[in-house]
Amino acid sequence: MTTRRTFLRASVAALLTSAAAAAARAQSHGHQVYLPYAQRPLPPTVVPGPTPGIDRCGPPWPQPTPDAPIIGPARGTVEQAVAWFVPRADPSYPPYDVRVICEAYRSIGESVGVDWFTALAQMAHETGSLTSWWCQRPRRNPAGIGVTGATRPGTEPQPGPHWAWDDRSLIWREGVSFPDWVQESIPAHLGRLLAYALRDEEANEEQRKLIAHALSYRPLTTYRGTARPGQGSNT
Repeated sequence: MTTRRTFLRASVAALLTSAAAAAARAQSHGHQVYLPYAQRPLPPTVVPGPTPGIDRCGPPWPQPTPDAPIIGPARGTVEQAVAWFVPRADPSYPPYDVRVICEAYRSIGESVGVDWFTALAQMAHETGSLTSWWCQRPRRNPAGIGVTGATRPGTEPQPGPHWAWDDRSLIWREGVSFPDWVQESIPAHLGRLLAYALRDEEANEEQRKLIAHALSYRPLTTYRGTARPGQGSNT
């Protein structure tokens, strides 16, 4: 079973790999795409729309890279994240929505010192770049939070608060649904990453608030504070 550390190891490498592929495509279509770390500061770029004939699923995920720390500066930019998601996301997430989500990750992440770009990369990995059933509205689950794979027959009432109705299969699926991306699911994702990295006594007030928000949806006991600075989200 793939661990959360593996998700974080693979996810940033995936965005970097896709940026290289995007650059090659952009050369033939007139779009300018900058590779992470290659040029600083990055000038504003035009976000390309879906390219005809390009597989929406994108290239395969690369092999894991060294641990991506949770606490620290972002390893990429909003423009790079938007350029990754826009041609891959489900049509229910148009470019405007993608940018709102990416900007919210940046804004909230910077306020608590989280590498929000790595969090976005993890979200891309776990949601298939905003295509998975769990990340679609009305569920808006960005990182498989509370998703266990458990199901219940549709003939039964809702088993509990963190179960979602699958009208395709007519069954209940266990996992957390969020009413809003910016106010609920993104803070829950970033707060959960903080909970992996910090114990309450190590966190500042803003970090503790975000952690409390995240853990109100799904507790975290065994791994609390186990991802030390400079490490990924699982040890």
